Amino acid sequence: MNKHKKESTTYWWIPFCFKIRDSWKGCMKMPLNQQNQMNLLKDILNNHQTDCCGSVSECEQLERLVKSLMINSEVDHNVKNLLQEIYDYSQTGAQTGNLDDHIMSNQQKLSEWVSDIDQYS
Repeated sequence: MNKHKKESTTYWWIPFCFKIRDSWKGCMKMPLNQQNQMNLLKDILNNHQTDCCGSVSECEQLERLVKSLMINSEVDHNVKNLLQEIYDYSQTGAQTGNLDDHIMSNQQKLSEWVSDIDQYS
């Protein structure tokens, strides 16, 4: 029995660009494996929890991350239940008139999700 967990072969691409003197240079895409995706998801949620604010684009990025992880057959079923909650949170956040209030009202859940992601990663 192999004790090492096989690394996911599903990749999610994120643009990576840098700017030199008001001109975008060196744009490329970086692959994110399942672990990278979970870390990014956790980072955004943790920022919402600690800063008590966020942006619509962060909510949209959460949605894209969750969708990508949900279709990954290697993601545990229990994690998918957690991902569904995060997806609902991000969808509501992207559509709300007051995102900061939405984040404030979900502080407990944000803390729980970050903790849960730590357990699964």
